[in-house]
Amino acid sequence: MKVEFAPLHVPLRRRIQTAAVLQWVFSFLALAQVCLAAFVLLCVSDWWILGALYAGWLYLDRDTPSCGGRRSQWVRSWRIWTYFREYFPITLIKTADLDPRNNYLFGFHPHGVLVAGGFGNFCTEASGFSQMFPGLTPYLLMLPFWFRVPFFREYIMSGGLVSSEKASASHLLSRPGGGQAAVIAVGGAPESLDARPGAVTLQLLQRKGFVKLALKHGAWLVPVFSFGENELFDQMENPTGSALRRVQDRLQRMMGVAMPLFHARGVFQYSFGLLPYRKPIHTVVGRPIPVTQTPCPNKDDIEALHSLYMKGLTQLFEENKKNYGIPEDKHLNFI
Repeated sequence: MKVEFAPLHVPLRRRIQTAAVLQWVFSFLALAQVCLAAFVLLCVSDWWILGALYAGWLYLDRDTPSCGGRRSQWVRSWRIWTYFREYFPITLIKTADLDPRNNYLFGFHPHGVLVAGGFGNFCTEASGFSQMFPGLTPYLLMLPFWFRVPFFREYIMSGGLVSSEKASASHLLSRPGGGQAAVIAVGGAPESLDARPGAVTLQLLQRKGFVKLALKHGAWLVPVFSFGENELFDQMENPTGSALRRVQDRLQRMMGVAMPLFHARGVFQYSFGLLPYRKPIHTVVGRPIPVTQTPCPNKDDIEALHSLYMKGLTQLFEENKKNYGIPEDKHLNFI
């Protein structure tokens, strides 16, 4: 394979953008393991008392990820996130005002491989969420497993990440006074296995738990489509029924974490590596779908709202696809 090396004379700002994304990929793929190893080493060192004290803190603080987390405006406003946004670049687009007196459940699509648009727009202030939607506080929901990793949990909570447990979402959506926006990558980990350039397949037909939550708490539903999310990485061919896909599906069911075998570019060359391609991401926040609180929704209530949500998401995609290079004859595929 011919290797295409990066030119020697690259503007400093672009180098910083690459470094910002490199640390993000490292955080996503390896920081949890590093934090866990650091905790183990601390516990077996002469400083074991600090490890014991932190273990006690973990126990006392175990419910925080399900109770709104512990966000830090300072961390969310780090300059490094501006460089992260500029690398792709990431752009947040608003199609309608959102009344801060309501609570909202944002359905984020597609999941992509590493949810770059979800992180950049809702876990940092780099794309201007607070200015665009004044009075709203976004929370990106993440698998509960990650909040059990020492030290790592503190870092991800500082950006506004919270557990994706049902109790966590309920805590946010039931807050009086409104102003909370829970962001859920509806397709979840399984959808990442279909994330490749040109793909518009969404796992949504059987995913109705978020609709039931919205009904129980009267939270308005907001479809969000992130154009370009699937263009960031290539992925090994894993069609449904293939040996690789069967292994990936089994691991996902066992561990709750998908294992997409993805690749893109490197730091000093463009031919292979784990850095995402420099492809623009346009995250479009759709019009809100009003929801009447129904403490005990029945199947018909859920089906009706789920159908309405799918129509709203389809409309959002169709109205905007021509602006972001999607062919006119390409449509969303729900599975």
